[in-house]
Amino acid sequence: MRIVPRNRVDQLGEGLLWSPRQNALFWVDITGKALNRLSLADDRVTRWDMPEMLGWVIERRGRPGFIAGLHSGFAELSLKPLRITPIAAPEPDRPGNRMNDAVADTAGRIYAGTMPIGCDVPTGSLYRFDPDHRLTRLDTGYTVSNGPAISPDGQWLFHTDSALGRVYRFALAADGALGPRSLFRQFAPDEGSPDGMTFDSDGGLWVACWGAGRIVRLGPDAAIDTAIDLPASQISNCCFAGPGLDRLFVTSASDGVDEPHAGALFEVATDRRGLVPAMSKV
Repeated sequence: MRIVPRNRVDQLGEGLLWSPRQNALFWVDITGKALNRLSLADDRVTRWDMPEMLGWVIERRGRPGFIAGLHSGFAELSLKPLRITPIAAPEPDRPGNRMNDAVADTAGRIYAGTMPIGCDVPTGSLYRFDPDHRLTRLDTGYTVSNGPAISPDGQWLFHTDSALGRVYRFALAADGALGPRSLFRQFAPDEGSPDGMTFDSDGGLWVACWGAGRIVRLGPDAAIDTAIDLPASQISNCCFAGPGLDRLFVTSASDGVDEPHAGALFEVATDRRGLVPAMSKV
């Protein structure tokens, strides 16, 4: 395990994204209102301040820049120069909610969750944002909507409510529709809260365990077959990166804790490889 060197830490690191075309890793500092970029060529970290909370970014297919999930909704984001163009607001009637985590499928659709800023009431939902800008609410009643991840075969979408310690599973149809929600795993209190997630190429689901200071790998039966401890309690997301997709990075948060490495970006060693991230066609 190594701590990526930089001159600051994140208040709430999240939203990891590997960019093959930039040979770089992106992640957000949600409450710090920033986007970070780690160049894998030279380990240089660049940070862009944002005008509001930013939950995630997903690269666009066939064009530069990103689709971003801001507090206010979906937006086009470019960095050189910094430009943000709002395109859709999923919950204009719920200003106390923000966007929190997202994933794209191979068709270029985005699945994104919302949650209350106070993490205290079940007002969050899961949405699908299509390339034609059609927005569909797929599921609702989340307190801390988190970690959507799509299985390597594209047949299943996994999503969590961190407040309840639950990882859910939905059958994912070719047209982007979801089947009924089913419980994949209930985390015990001493296992932490399931947060951000990613799949490896063998179908293992890696889950960041908020409050437990570790990441775990779940097999097809939802049992933990690998656990990696980290020197920070608030572990929030994980992502495979690098040309070989064999470098696993992990984000953390510093808000509310007094720990030497809280808010750091970690890199951990595994014998697994990840998947090339899908891009948005929005």
